[in-house]
Amino acid sequence: MEKKQLLELYKTMLKIRTFEEKVIELFAKGLIPGFVHMYVGEEAVAAGTCANLRKDDYLASTHRGHGHCIAKGADVKKMMAELFGRETGYCRGIGGSLHVADLSIGVLGATGIVGAGIPIAVGAALSVKLKKERQVVVSFFGDGATNQGTFHEALNLASIWMLPVVFVCENNQYAVSFHVSKSTAVADIADRAVAYNIPGVIVDGNDVLAVYDAVYKAVQRAREGRGPTLIECKTYRWRGHFEGDPQLYRTKNEVEDWKKNCPIERFKTKLITDGLLTVEESERIQVELLREIEEAVKFAEESPYLPVEKLADLVYA
Repeated sequence: MEKKQLLELYKTMLKIRTFEEKVIELFAKGLIPGFVHMYVGEEAVAAGTCANLRKDDYLASTHRGHGHCIAKGADVKKMMAELFGRETGYCRGIGGSLHVADLSIGVLGATGIVGAGIPIAVGAALSVKLKKERQVVVSFFGDGATNQGTFHEALNLASIWMLPVVFVCENNQYAVSFHVSKSTAVADIADRAVAYNIPGVIVDGNDVLAVYDAVYKAVQRAREGRGPTLIECKTYRWRGHFEGDPQLYRTKNEVEDWKKNCPIERFKTKLITDGLLTVEESERIQVELLREIEEAVKFAEESPYLPVEKLADLVYA
C-alpha cells in the first residue's frame, strides 16, 4: 500500500474513535435518545474491510454499526442528526443509532436484530449475480450472531450459489454479557466455514493491515465469481454492550489489558516508526477530525425534528 492509503486507514480509524467518543459524551448528557452501542476498540475491522470496497459495493451492518458507516464514507453530519432524532438525519430521525442507512454508498442499513443483516447481505449478493454485475457485499456481525439460524442458512445458500459476499465476524468476545467460550463449541468461529465448503480465515482484528489483507483476498475471490469467505476478526469492545451497561460480567483488568492492544495506537506507532507520520502530523489530524465532529454536532443541534403530521408519510400502509 502507498503512503496515502496507509494514512487514510489511520484517519478512518481515528475518525470513528472521535465520533464515538463524542457520542458517549452527548449520550451521558441526555442529548441522544434511545440506546447507543459503541464501536470503540474495534475500529481496525471497519477501516481495514471498507478500504477494499468500491462506492457501489454493498454493506450490511449491525446494532454496533457507526464505524461501518463512517468507514464506507457516510456523512457524519447526517449520522449525528439521526442519532439526535432530527429530520436531517439519514432516516429523518426515525431510525436512530441502530438504523443508519445510505443506499447512495451501498450501506444497506444497520439492524437491532442479532444476525438479521446476514441474510440481507446474501439477498443483495444474489441480486448482483442475477444482474451479472461485479459488486461485492460485506456482512458484518458479532460472535453472538454465529449461533443464530440465519448465520448458518445464509452461509449455506451463499456457498451453494457461489455468491459475491464476504462474511466478517467481529468477535469482540461477548454477546451482551455472555463470553464466546460459553456459547460456542468451537474455539475459532472461522472453523465453521468448513461446513459450507468456503475459506475460513482468522485475523488479529486489532491489526488494521492484517484485516485489510484478509479482506482484500476475499473481495478479489468474490468479485471473480469464486464465492464467499468467512473472516473472523478477533477484537474487543472497550465499552459495555450498551452505554449504561454495568459490565458485571468482566473485570476492569481484562478491559485494561485489551486497551494496551489499541488498534489505533498500534498503527500510529508503526507509521511513525516507518517514517510515514510524525507526532505533529498525528496531532494535526486529530484537531481536524475533532473540528469535523463538532460541526456535525452543531448541524444536528440546529436541525428540526420531523413534524408529527409527517410521520404517516413514512408508513407503507
